Amino acid sequence: MGTGATSDTGRSPSGRRPGLGVAWWTTGAIVLVALNLRAPVVGVGPLLNEIRADQGLSATAAGILTALPVLCFGLLAPIAPRLARRIGIERALLAVLVLLTAGGVVRVVPTVWTLYLGTVLIGMAIASGNVLLPALIKRDYAHRTGFMTAVYSAAISFSGALGAAVTVPLAEAAGLGWRLALGAWALWALLGILCWLPQLRRVGRPTGPGTRIRGVARQALAWQVTVYMGLQSLGFYSASSWFATIFIDRGWSATAAGALVSVVSVTGLVGSISAPLLGARSRDQRWLSLVITLMGVVGLGMVLVPGLEIVACIVAGISFGAALGLALIYMGIRSPDAAHAAQLSGMAQCIGYALAAAGPFAVGALHDLTDSWTVPLVVLLILYVPQGVAGWLAGRDRELRRGDLAPAA
Repeated sequence: MGTGATSDTGRSPSGRRPGLGVAWWTTGAIVLVALNLRAPVVGVGPLLNEIRADQGLSATAAGILTALPVLCFGLLAPIAPRLARRIGIERALLAVLVLLTAGGVVRVVPTVWTLYLGTVLIGMAIASGNVLLPALIKRDYAHRTGFMTAVYSAAISFSGALGAAVTVPLAEAAGLGWRLALGAWALWALLGILCWLPQLRRVGRPTGPGTRIRGVARQALAWQVTVYMGLQSLGFYSASSWFATIFIDRGWSATAAGALVSVVSVTGLVGSISAPLLGARSRDQRWLSLVITLMGVVGLGMVLVPGLEIVACIVAGISFGAALGLALIYMGIRSPDAAHAAQLSGMAQCIGYALAAAGPFAVGALHDLTDSWTVPLVVLLILYVPQGVAGWLAGRDRELRRGDLAPAA
């Protein structure tokens, strides 16, 4: 993940500190890229019933559709650092936005296979963006990591809120239909391209970290962070994929159900801003992780009770956002230096998102088997036990042991 450039000084790749205007423009550009990293995926959930009816998909097949991007997040995460080393992190992020645009356009083509292909392209793009943006923050905002992590994770949460709240009105009120509503997010990515282009002027020679670290995957702490990252992601993507369908089955309209899912992401802003700021103030985050886990249990538990949907989405949303922010901050504060942070982040996102991809698929399959939403929700509640344990263990005041250096791939 490291893309080498003086992470200890916060200088640009050219070796000069950027001016104030450039710094603010770069921060804004980072936020806009982050705003593209959830909406194209989360926007599918509120439209899932319409997509299933139009394409004749079972709940299991729909679960595969919602799981594909998350699976890409995990399987393709290791590619991003190599791409950044070859062409530079700024050009790599431009490629992310171009691929997002292409994926949105492909999903508009009226066939089932293009729906899945476009979803895979979007997943590939977001997989790289998930890895590259934290690397850029580590490089250029070394002395403000907690603040910028809060900004970055808040932008991701807001992106999810946009996807959930806007996609259904685009499909129904604007009369675009579900395909064009999903494809409209390509315009959002195109705006990101236009705002990101000035960053290419800052590209120096692609430098990369030059080394990778051996032995990180053999340390228990690395696995604790990875399991926490994976399980909190599993919970969020299961919720964003199926909450709208659950609420629609209870009698809510598609628009209202989409608004409820957007509540999850909007209230997630509170958690995604607060958790990194609170976590960065202390070397021990055990009690913070416990509070976040208990909030998640309460929020998801209330989803089981008809009539509590609004409160459930508020509480669950705060817990999802806080869990993401805590997972991101763990990757930095549990590492002795940038190279170890890059290795830990790559491992946590690769394995963690691969684990998370099972969530939407499993929820859909369990619903097909039981014809009920109770069993899938209870299973998700049970998974808070290992998530809480992993969060508590990862929250201890410890760092990874320094590993051996090896030539970079």
